[in-house]
Amino acid sequence: MSIQVQQDAPNFTADAVFDGEFKKISLSDYHGKWVVLFFYPLDFTFVCPTEITAFSDAYEEFNTLNAEVIGVSVDSKFSHLAWINTPRAEGGLGDINFPLVSDLTKDISRSYGVLLEGAGVALRGLFVINPEGKLAYQVVHDLNVGRNTSEITRVLKAFQRSAATGEVCPANWDEGADTMKGDVKGSKSYFAKHG
Repeated sequence: MSIQVQQDAPNFTADAVFDGEFKKISLSDYHGKWVVLFFYPLDFTFVCPTEITAFSDAYEEFNTLNAEVIGVSVDSKFSHLAWINTPRAEGGLGDINFPLVSDLTKDISRSYGVLLEGAGVALRGLFVINPEGKLAYQVVHDLNVGRNTSEITRVLKAFQRSAATGEVCPANWDEGADTMKGDVKGSKSYFAKHG
């Protein structure tokens, strides 16, 4: 399935591990907040724990931005719990600040277009979902490179600034920098004429 920015983010309800317990969560539970939804290939691997712990370490910053973080992989909730219960020094996650969702059926990964069908794992997909449940940002890349949480908070701040002011953020915009007057949506007639 192919999804695009500006479309509704596919809803899901699934088992997760959060605060050391099994819980059922739905994306719709987060309506009214920004959501950073990220997919990773597998538990007990090499790059994945560096990303998950980085997201957990940055969680307070995401939280101050009215954003929740949700991680998803095709592993079982039991595998998630075992990995969380393994200390970081021993290759585990230790306590983390957000839920890890079990996508054992692979339906969530498939609905977001990140499932590698042959391998049965998800690519490193990341989606920022706005408070109305629409996709605002997506990036998907190969398995061997982890993501940068600072870039994700920068992008999140830019979308929030644009939503609050109606202005647009130029290339390399960072918090405190100038925005620009104008609305890309109002530029449709320009693009229709000039491609």
